[in-house]
Amino acid sequence: MKKIGMLGAMKSCRQYAKMCPREREQLRERRLREMLLWAKEHSAYYAKLYQDVDVENCSLSRLPPVNKRDLMEHWDDWVADGCVSLQEVNRFMEDLDHIGRKLAKQYMVFTTSGSTGNPLVLLCDDTTNNVMGAINAVRSITRKADMKAFILRGGKSIGVFATGGFYLGNSSVRSRLLQMPWKKRQMAVTSALKPLAEIVKELNEFQPAMLGGYPTNLELLIDEQKSGRLHIHPVLVMTGGEYLSPELQQQLSEAFGCYVQTSYSCTEGGTVACECAQQHFHINDDWLIVEAVDQNNQPVADGVQADKLLLTNLFQFTQPMIRYEITDRAVMHHELCPCGNPSPWLELEGRTDDMLKLTQQGQPVRVPPLAVYAVLKEVHSLRRFQLVVHPGNVLELRVEPATGITPEQAFEQGAAALRTFLADYGVTTVRIEPSAVPPTQHASSGKFKHILSLT
Repeated sequence: MKKIGMLGAMKSCRQYAKMCPREREQLRERRLREMLLWAKEHSAYYAKLYQDVDVENCSLSRLPPVNKRDLMEHWDDWVADGCVSLQEVNRFMEDLDHIGRKLAKQYMVFTTSGSTGNPLVLLCDDTTNNVMGAINAVRSITRKADMKAFILRGGKSIGVFATGGFYLGNSSVRSRLLQMPWKKRQMAVTSALKPLAEIVKELNEFQPAMLGGYPTNLELLIDEQKSGRLHIHPVLVMTGGEYLSPELQQQLSEAFGCYVQTSYSCTEGGTVACECAQQHFHINDDWLIVEAVDQNNQPVADGVQADKLLLTNLFQFTQPMIRYEITDRAVMHHELCPCGNPSPWLELEGRTDDMLKLTQQGQPVRVPPLAVYAVLKEVHSLRRFQLVVHPGNVLELRVEPATGITPEQAFEQGAAALRTFLADYGVTTVRIEPSAVPPTQHASSGKFKHILSLT
């Protein structure tokens, strides 16, 4: 495995943009064969999976897909570094001061959002982090004018993200600040779990040139900005982590007086696709291979909505992900985009939990779903959970307890964390009820919502 530095990865990203189609195909094929050989040789999980496969010559489509649940069940065999165990990683994550720090001085630890209900634990070595950082540095900002304005404003950026967990956005920023503490005036994170008034106060004090965050959290800031309680003037709003609807994109642009864009990202691959000026999501196909498939993992034609995507990461050697199932519905396109980028592009349906719409003393209170998810995810007695919002401030908490925990214990601990969190939002007249139903995916789509509103 060849190690890749940040500058080298950025140079490679720029060179790829200048390559002809044949050169691009040769580069992808070389990286794919390197990954397949590495996985079969260094990962016991893939060695068994590919024991009858000639990985030097087989087509990618002939390889069996993998999924989140199966990889977690075989985590110790999956990881290519046999010196690290999931038990060791879990112990490391018990101390939240380790967020942004390296395990064994080698690996950043990230957990996924668990959009299928099963969070994944990932180790990212320096090469993985460098490639993800290079893609963002070279390709994430759509318009050159916005990049220039951002630089002229001192490059100050702040994100409204879930903190208190080993999430990609939060951990990455904290890692950089731990390494370069003098950058605290230039980059920051404010917790999406905080009451809105506190978030507004921090944003006003920081005065960012770029505002980032989950769409449902940024949606709450629109009225704050219009009322004058929030008074910031970003040159760019960058959303991620959830689907950004065209309507909300327009509302954010009007409220903050700047361009609003998004990207298609996941913890398993970083920024999978970057948005162009046509609002098409171009796959970073020099580093990632994306296949659009149906429920049976058979390819679907361009222009047809896929039931899911299969992701092959060409730079994650510590925990290879080859034909890894992502339960996002999308439409693949290979026709040339008017923006001139020859890489294939996606139309996204996106994954979005529902906003909690509650009341307190007759007044409506909206609570962003990812903040609720982040709170319940840190209740370690819950292996899986699902919160169903009913009319009248009634919350049905569906639980799947962790090993050795009873459903009653899991419910009580989850409900207690939820009550404390909602009290910070001023909601104290809520009724949280246990459920006889386990966390359930949608019957036809297979999609999983952690927060499901019936109001």
